Amino acid sequence: MKRQIRLLAAVLSVALILAPLPVSAQGAMHVTGGGTGTFGADLDGDGDIDGSQFGMALIIQGSTAMGHFMCLMAGRSDILGLPLMAVDGQVDGASANPDGSVSFSGVASVNLGNGQIFEGVPFAVLVSAGGPGTGTLQLTVIGAFDGVPGDTNPGNGNYDLPPETVNSGQINIH
Repeated sequence: MKRQIRLLAAVLSVALILAPLPVSAQGAMHVTGGGTGTFGADLDGDGDIDGSQFGMALIIQGSTAMGHFMCLMAGRSDILGLPLMAVDGQVDGASANPDGSVSFSGVASVNLGNGQIFEGVPFAVLVSAGGPGTGTLQLTVIGAFDGVPGDTNPGNGNYDLPPETVNSGQINIH
């Protein structure tokens, strides 16, 4: 778990370093940020409002995207009755949406903190810019964990988490 927290700190550091970068003349878009999010609900029935810690830093250039994303649910943001659920992966695709949000995807390792680590798990994320109360993040783990607590679309083969609102930190899209 300490390794995951250190990795999250590294991702957040990269996000903060990249945040002030201007959009280049070639039209590159930067999506950076990190912090904590809240679902505003108890998804796993344990009496706690669930959420996550997250970090991202990616660059979108035309139809190409590269970067990193991490979402960590541990400790105070437990979910599924697990001590840890970390989705940590490289971003390899992204697009800007007409409403100003950004969709991105990639392949991750998913660590459940109980000795189970799944490699090569596809993921998709939808983010909107903003800080506490305004920024949003929605994670889908593709092809795994269908129907477990918190899944908003059971039966489709994916783990579709509901949108989270930024509780602390910031998501920047520029």
